Amino acid sequence: MAKEMREFQAETKQLLDLMVHSIYTNREIFLRELISNASDAIDKLRFESLTNRELLEGKEDFEIFLVPDKDSHTLTISDNGIGMTYDEVIENVGTIAKSGTKAFLEKLKEEKESTTDKDLIGQFGVGFYSAFMVAEKVTLITRKAGETKAVKWESTGDGSYSIEETEKETRGTSIILTLGEEFYGDKAEEDFTNEYALEALVKKYSDYVRFPIKMNFEVEETPKDDEGKEIEGAEKVKRIEVRTLNSMRPLWTKNKSEIKPEEYTEFYKNLFHEWEDPFEVIHSKAEGTVEYTTMLFLPKRAPYNLYHTDYEPGIQLYSRHVFIMDKCKELLPDYLRFVRGLVDSPDFSLNISRELLQQSRELKLIGKNLEKNVLKTLEKMLKNERERYETFWNEFGKSFKIGVYTAPQDSSKLKDLLLFATSKEGTALTTLKEYIERMPESQNLIYYATGKDAATIERLPQMELLKEKGIEVLYLYDNVDEFAIEALREYGDKKFHSVSRGDLNLDDVESQEVKKETETIAKDNEDLIKAVKENLEGKIADVKISNRLKSSAVCLVSGDNGISLSMEQVFAEANNPMFKASRILEINPHHEVFSRLQSLHNGEQNDTFKDYCEMLYAQALLIEGLLPEDPIGFANKIAKLMADK
Repeated sequence: MAKEMREFQAETKQLLDLMVHSIYTNREIFLRELISNASDAIDKLRFESLTNRELLEGKEDFEIFLVPDKDSHTLTISDNGIGMTYDEVIENVGTIAKSGTKAFLEKLKEEKESTTDKDLIGQFGVGFYSAFMVAEKVTLITRKAGETKAVKWESTGDGSYSIEETEKETRGTSIILTLGEEFYGDKAEEDFTNEYALEALVKKYSDYVRFPIKMNFEVEETPKDDEGKEIEGAEKVKRIEVRTLNSMRPLWTKNKSEIKPEEYTEFYKNLFHEWEDPFEVIHSKAEGTVEYTTMLFLPKRAPYNLYHTDYEPGIQLYSRHVFIMDKCKELLPDYLRFVRGLVDSPDFSLNISRELLQQSRELKLIGKNLEKNVLKTLEKMLKNERERYETFWNEFGKSFKIGVYTAPQDSSKLKDLLLFATSKEGTALTTLKEYIERMPESQNLIYYATGKDAATIERLPQMELLKEKGIEVLYLYDNVDEFAIEALREYGDKKFHSVSRGDLNLDDVESQEVKKETETIAKDNEDLIKAVKENLEGKIADVKISNRLKSSAVCLVSGDNGISLSMEQVFAEANNPMFKASRILEINPHHEVFSRLQSLHNGEQNDTFKDYCEMLYAQALLIEGLLPEDPIGFANKIAKLMADK
């Protein structure tokens, strides 16, 4: 097959430029990325070879080899892992967009003022292209295990690449970096052809990679006699010595007391291609019915696609330190999908099928224990490190709320970890338990309101009475919040109640008196209410005299049963408009508009009365963030009303 030239996509060209010129400040990190990729390739072959030994091609020793060459100013990173086919090279290497390039660039642009560059890298899996930070040209030669033909890929990072078939004796991948002039030689600020500099970098970043990372060292020594003594006056000779640069002892096998915080950090970054320190580390060992060691990490930042269908959660599985599965989804519930980590157990069989593993009793038991460990860690953090927990919550709290809604069986585990914004002054976030403890004895319900932010909620007409009485209200900003509240239904013996649904059910004496007064006004104005309802037929379910409004003329509420108006909007945004809320128009009997309605309604319908009804309904829609059904007609009615004298 002849050499083929291909162009990168426009976003890819932008990414390459950012890689070289602005994203990475610590350029030496490229070596960790390429070594991690090599380790992953060996892991994949190791797993595949459990059921197909022929893939090993007679060579069962795995290794990663570094070859610096001062004369050609190149650095080669080779592995004898799974390798790639022609099509896989195009898919995995030739198309950076597979790693979410467009989303990455948008995120970088969006957060460039508030987020450092390195905070974004690990979220998008673009580590291979860090090679272009130090290389003028990158050449990749690879052969898939079990295949006969190899592939050569080459690019100078100018927006195009070449790809062709070639020959390669051994399976695996070699990446040859032709270094830029500032990265080789004695005058270079960082010389990546220096064996000792490379050895130090491997120790720093990749010491716990499970496969030997090897390199040739040129050693000068004086010849020795038969007794092993140096021969005086003999000219020194040179020889090549192969050294393994990394310890290869899995970090999780050490006792926690032996491990420094920075060791956890480097292990986490290396294993999961992350760029930030972990937010929390959970390292434990269990013995008994099932023996296992686990090392879990809570990330500092939520991945950009955490709630997308293409996000792949899961924990790595090892048996006696041997990798057997990546991203096992069965260990942790979906609400903990952001947790990274691994489990190593001698009770896992190396040749067990994935299907049988998923049904494994041991796996289920371990999964339950891991879930308990994570929740216990978070409960302790909430109690003793409130500010730190709130930082965690701002990144991952949505996962818990989704968990409450989609898996009600988990709600009892999660309800005390939930945080909500609140109307209480001086309190940014509150737990449900804290809210209950602050409730006055006369309050029987937990009130909540929905909106895009606090300012929007505080302006809601439905909030007026509660604000006047100083009753605390939970503020719900996320689309999923109200669904989670609906799934919980109650906390302790207190039911949740939306300020925009049904009656507020306030039991204090003053509220009962206002309720009686409202019932009297409604009875005296039955014909008026009936007329408003008839004019809005098909748009609303009912019209009521309000006992919750203080200064606003009108508001919309939904019935106690069925979905709320805000939930209806969520469904509409998800292109599922079939779910509709029951709309009830509430009118303030003490507002001047109500007096105007009374004067217009003299037993006969007229156009002005009809216009008032429609404008009140449109006004109520706007308050809810909804457009009137006929915006032009609404605007014309406003203009006509303004022009009337």
